[in-house]
Amino acid sequence: MPAPPSEAEATASEPSKTLVGIAYHHLRRDIIEGRLAPGAKLRVEHLKDSYGVGAGTLREALALLVSDALVVTQGQRGFHVKPISMADFQDITKTRILLECEALRQSIQFGDDIWESRVVAAFHRLDRAQERLAANPSERFNEWEDRNREYHQALISGCQSPWVQHFLGILNQQAERYRRLTVTRQPIPRDLHAEHQAILDATLNRDADGACKVLAEHINLTYEAIKQLPATLFDA
Repeated sequence: MPAPPSEAEATASEPSKTLVGIAYHHLRRDIIEGRLAPGAKLRVEHLKDSYGVGAGTLREALALLVSDALVVTQGQRGFHVKPISMADFQDITKTRILLECEALRQSIQFGDDIWESRVVAAFHRLDRAQERLAANPSERFNEWEDRNREYHQALISGCQSPWVQHFLGILNQQAERYRRLTVTRQPIPRDLHAEHQAILDATLNRDADGACKVLAEHINLTYEAIKQLPATLFDA
């Protein structure tokens, strides 16, 4: 992994807000991928050197991650990576099913031929990434995760509510930390290709009820997989 640019190097050609953005993306990646462990204290005086930015820049980046609900503040005790727990993921799962099924229903109602082609193309890219993931789960997860996110975003891209799409973006960020545990550890057998294909088929058939049913089952299976992992991975 290449080291992020130093603050002095980036300041010469980029505004400070870009520095905040760089620090934000590096921190977000390290939280989601588990390099910054759930519950870990984020000490600004230590992290500013690791990420090559000043303390003020790092605090701004951490504040953005608080807005994303990936970092929490605890009074005068500073910043911490948000812990993970079964109760948290159950809440994420239920809320995501509620919102994503509504967004898919709207997309099926309002989506045009361009929307359909976007969904088909995203499925094709995900399917190819799925093949590479099967051969090397640990090395290919990031690629698969990107394609998986793009597929789900394509499905709901016909939704008429920007707020629903915004909240789903936050929920998917949260779910990614948990999803990574299931895809790389595979606690239960799953045929992700078949799951995604079933969603695609019902969607292209404009079967809103059927599409929402298989989508909800697909999302809930990740929760069921998480339940099979060792309890020591979670706070509660």
